[in-house]
Amino acid sequence: MNVAVTQLSAALGQRVEVVALAAAICVLIFELVRRKHLMEKYAILWLVAGVTVLVLALWKGLLTTLSHAAGIYYPPAALFAVAFLFVLVMLVHFSVAVSRLSDQNKILAQRLALLQQRLEQQSDDVPPQADRASEPQDERSRTS
Repeated sequence: MNVAVTQLSAALGQRVEVVALAAAICVLIFELVRRKHLMEKYAILWLVAGVTVLVLALWKGLLTTLSHAAGIYYPPAALFAVAFLFVLVMLVHFSVAVSRLSDQNKILAQRLALLQQRLEQQSDDVPPQADRASEPQDERSRTS
């Protein structure tokens, strides 16, 4: 009997810890968004992860039911599978974001090079202002 009470209290303690961890993750994400350290489009993924963990921790039989439906008979292994899938989704999402940013960076570098080339061409075409000021007035009016 004493062993059963100890196991029950340990399981309840673990659930409380997981609920507290999931709530802390959600609060942390909201705080990062509020302070503009995390963009909203990335916060959605993290909030989905936090809410998923929170739901799985609060709804006792859900993880067991989902794990048995997937053919996994050890519920913590199912939790690791869900976490692994979440990490894969995040990796794909950030790979797409990095690829897009890399393309934008390349385009910006090309545009900067073109602008720099135009500036150099314009500075070669226009005589310096110091030389123009030393020219006589009548010569300046003829060239204009």
